[in-house]
Amino acid sequence: MAVLLRVSNLQTYYFSFGGARVVKAVDNVSFMLNEGETIGLVGESGCGKTTTCLSIVGLLPSAARIVGGSIEFAGEELTHKRPREMRRIRGRQIAMILQDPMASLNPLFSIYTQVAEPAYYHQAIRGRPLRQRVQQLLRAVRIPSPAVRMREYPHQMSGGMRQRVVGAIAMAGGPKLIIADEPTTNLDVTIQAQYLEVLKDIQQESGVALIFVTHNLGIVAKMCDKMAVMYAGRIVEQGAVRDLFRSPKHPYTQALLGSMPKLGSKEPLYAIPGHPPNLAQLPSGCAFHPRCAHAMPQCVSQEPVDRRVGANWTARCWLLERQAQEEYVSAIA
Repeated sequence: MAVLLRVSNLQTYYFSFGGARVVKAVDNVSFMLNEGETIGLVGESGCGKTTTCLSIVGLLPSAARIVGGSIEFAGEELTHKRPREMRRIRGRQIAMILQDPMASLNPLFSIYTQVAEPAYYHQAIRGRPLRQRVQQLLRAVRIPSPAVRMREYPHQMSGGMRQRVVGAIAMAGGPKLIIADEPTTNLDVTIQAQYLEVLKDIQQESGVALIFVTHNLGIVAKMCDKMAVMYAGRIVEQGAVRDLFRSPKHPYTQALLGSMPKLGSKEPLYAIPGHPPNLAQLPSGCAFHPRCAHAMPQCVSQEPVDRRVGANWTARCWLLERQAQEEYVSAIA
């Protein structure tokens, strides 16, 4: 499969007024996504998942700025694009589904107007074909009676219906990549499962690639081909979902998986001690060491580097270095 998105050493910082305070929200983040693939960005709140995605689509708030790294999409470098150029890419090639559908939907416009807009501007569809396109999109996200519902307004729909409308808007421009930023957080379990099935069906029919931002590892297991675990603005482990679920290497990944409820298990859930660090005042060495049960003196004083664990599988932890040294000594003994 061809590479669709390549993020390399991305650095996105937030600056206070006058630049006296700097928050390294995204610090040297790198990952790759092929056409038709799904990657899950997971981690606790405030770890940099959403800022990473906003960097990709060029929708950072005024206090934030990309200070280094590269975002290459379909062979084009996005960090050098002007705002006008990014507006042509957003919707047409990259679309984003936000957590709160009411933040994406305008209460003053009908569902038809809002779903039709991307198809009108990005695909130049007009008249009767445009109405047919809107009905087709609403039907694709399993909204019943689309010819009737498209005349309604957001307040006339349930939360689950509104989130499906946002999905239809995301698909209207025919994008190659959809970024879904915790789109199921405000949905109950039944509606959540239905919405995930809708996204999977859309992906299978259109071949669109997905970036799924979530803290729900159950969703990652269901939806994603690979995942990247973020902590304190960095990816600490990434690889195929089956590998990371079967044999996680980083203590933080192990802790996240240990905190997941398991069907039929009577063991108590693991609780990660402490709190995520302040990104403006990160601890020395490994940012996770104050909460890590395996922390060594080296973890406090030196920042770990990525170590290759397997094919397309890396982890950022000094434990891997020590294990490699022990295996080497054992082999030559």
